[in-house]
Amino acid sequence: MKVWILDDSHFPTGYANGAMKDQPLELYRQSITCRQYKGTCGETMMIPKAELEVAEPFEPNMMEKMMTHNSADGATKQFADDRMLGVYAIRQDGADGFTNKENRIDLSGMITEEGVTFQVPEGNWKIYVTQLTRNRGSHRDYINMMDKASCKVQIEAVYEPHWVHYKEEFGKTIAGFFSDEPELGNGHLYDQDNGLGCSPAMDYPWSRELEARLKEELGEDFAGQLALLWEQDADAAETARVRYAYMDQVSRLVEEDFSRPIGEWCRAHGVRYIGHLIEDNNHASKTGSSLGHFFRGLAGQDMAGIDDIGGQVMPGQEDVDLNMPPFRSRNGSFYHYGLGKLGSSAAAIEPLKNGDSMCEIFGAYGWAEGVRLEKYLLDHFMVRGINHFVPHAFSGKDYPDPDCPPHFYAHGNNPQYRHFGALMTYGNRVLELINGGRHIAPAAILYHGESDWMGETMASDIVGHRLYDNQIDYDYIPQDVFLDDNAYNMEISEGMFRVNTQEYKALIVPKLQFVTPHMKAVVKKLQAAHFPVYFIDGLPDGVDGEVVPLTDIAPLLRRQGAAELSIAPENERVRYYHYEHRDGSAVYLFVNEGDKVYEGSATIPDKRACCVYDAWENTVYGADAVWDADAGQTAVPLTLEPLKSQLFIFDKKEHVEELLKQEKRPVIASGEPIKLTETWKRSICRSIEYPNFGEKKEITLPDLLHEEEPYFSGFVRYENRFEAKAGGQYVLEISDAHEGVEVFVNGTSLGIQIVPTYRYDLSPAVRDGENELMIEVATTLERETAKFPNPYAKYIGQDVTPTSKSGISGSVKIYRSDC
Repeated sequence: MKVWILDDSHFPTGYANGAMKDQPLELYRQSITCRQYKGTCGETMMIPKAELEVAEPFEPNMMEKMMTHNSADGATKQFADDRMLGVYAIRQDGADGFTNKENRIDLSGMITEEGVTFQVPEGNWKIYVTQLTRNRGSHRDYINMMDKASCKVQIEAVYEPHWVHYKEEFGKTIAGFFSDEPELGNGHLYDQDNGLGCSPAMDYPWSRELEARLKEELGEDFAGQLALLWEQDADAAETARVRYAYMDQVSRLVEEDFSRPIGEWCRAHGVRYIGHLIEDNNHASKTGSSLGHFFRGLAGQDMAGIDDIGGQVMPGQEDVDLNMPPFRSRNGSFYHYGLGKLGSSAAAIEPLKNGDSMCEIFGAYGWAEGVRLEKYLLDHFMVRGINHFVPHAFSGKDYPDPDCPPHFYAHGNNPQYRHFGALMTYGNRVLELINGGRHIAPAAILYHGESDWMGETMASDIVGHRLYDNQIDYDYIPQDVFLDDNAYNMEISEGMFRVNTQEYKALIVPKLQFVTPHMKAVVKKLQAAHFPVYFIDGLPDGVDGEVVPLTDIAPLLRRQGAAELSIAPENERVRYYHYEHRDGSAVYLFVNEGDKVYEGSATIPDKRACCVYDAWENTVYGADAVWDADAGQTAVPLTLEPLKSQLFIFDKKEHVEELLKQEKRPVIASGEPIKLTETWKRSICRSIEYPNFGEKKEITLPDLLHEEEPYFSGFVRYENRFEAKAGGQYVLEISDAHEGVEVFVNGTSLGIQIVPTYRYDLSPAVRDGENELMIEVATTLERETAKFPNPYAKYIGQDVTPTSKSGISGSVKIYRSDC
């Protein structure tokens, strides 16, 4: 067994196991704030000295009071080192003071014991007082992510002691360390509307290193220019310049002081560094609970990490948005078209990642989540290219632990524990096929993060949405790809654009008000190389190029030959993932995320021989492929049930022929129906009591157990009998059940399945004459746990009234065939 160690005593990473309490003041977190005062021509403005020296007080919200009232690092901790960074009078109208330095007046030399007095000249003016304080945010005893010495405390307090105690196991039992949701920590906890210019009361992260860099980049009057972090009515281009300078340095310091040093320490000690930041609703490009830039924040890690928690990715909710902060806000487009692809993109384009991505998955969906939803979630992220997972969670606390359920074992109380194990086996089989090579993505979409700092932006996932629903795969690439240091191994030549291992056929730029200077330069270079660059719905400031309406981008890419494959008939919920292996083989993974069976075909530009791999059953069978030499394409039949996947293996003919020596066709329900008695004998037991079932009761199907026993969770056993002949072909089909199913014939288990339609080949276990049929269904724990108080659900306003069904909720049929 390999062990990954959480790199702190609790999340979020940065508490340094409490070590900050012994550190000097300058290593603590710090924020910059801004007081603003308006004045008009002829007015005398006076600001008291106390208001110049001390930042406005921070008022914790209800959630912060609830979550931090007993913690030493909470919002109640107070520091006494507030100081003024600068005080500037800046004209707002006419020749405004942001673009005309003569109308930006430094008032710091005019401060007296009483404060500062300013006689307003011609025009409308504001006085901006920028101040530094450590009395903001809810994690004040945490390291400063933009201070090298402060970040070193994390290594000394957590990483080094593990090395001292367990160095013999590093690289053996201990695989590495995991950072969980490291943050800059300014503002209110989990506030996702905290971008630059969001509110005059907002604070932004600060450090002594940041101060030195901004002074060098912006000049001696940098403190006055930084008023543009708050000001919303100034010149747009000047605002973009200053905001970019600020966020560029913030996120670069996070990379240089926090992420890369930890990664380098780990690799020097023979282990790997993984984890994730908060990406929720595109928050990764902001400060507060995230790190300002998705790619830079993870730059030092060995895998590109993401996190999916309760209610974020949900079946059928691609376009469902919620606005119920802090924990029930979701942007459906981001979670379905942004989150997974951010992880797989970073894994592909960053040399350090070597194609490895990771998702912390399943946590906080509640006890209603069972293996059916977990199968959907696992397929969702695998088909988007995530190839490692951290399932959340097992809990050692007494059942039912209300902290972010479900818990997979729950001290034996979870009836789906074995079914979850079957799901993990399935997942590992698929993941084995999407590791060690590279994925093929014909399109590159520009990541909007840097432009989000500067002005109005269209989120990258809006473009991804259009492409993915049309089976055009893509990677997100940041504008950092185009920097002179070429850290991403970017290459441009005639008609070609490559980033690390990825070669693209088109670059698509969402509608962005501003892009970086290096992005502007590379657009010209790509255009000169006759490489397609498409701008969605408009051009950024200072850029020329081809503008394409969002609604036209997918058809255009197909006409231009930039789409890799096609399906017929068209379907917006069929997903695919193409992965090439180093040995010359490849896999095409298809998943149906819709609610109806898809029956059609896929046309794939691949002339290698192919077969189908059933990862759940671990079997292979012929693909019935047809090669069209004139078109250079292979057509394969594609039948996909909801919640199920299909994998096509392409390889050399001799390799496929060798695989097919073990061919086993999928179970198909056809032939003559076998009569079952209308009534079934049903018995139930809690998971902890299994297999000691209670009294048997005669029922008919579909079962209404959820109405009869509204607080029951556990195993439901159904018994019946049927006549058969040994050696015959018999198939059982269960149209629906909730959720995990195991079928027994004459006492022999025929395996576990977890999503409908459930089909079993009964033939190996059938005997002449009467046969005993037993079906066991494992429910979720939703109904049983509804009896217990749930303070977390109450706090966020979540309705915990059980809605799941129990047992067999559909029909059961047996078919006999002659073949």
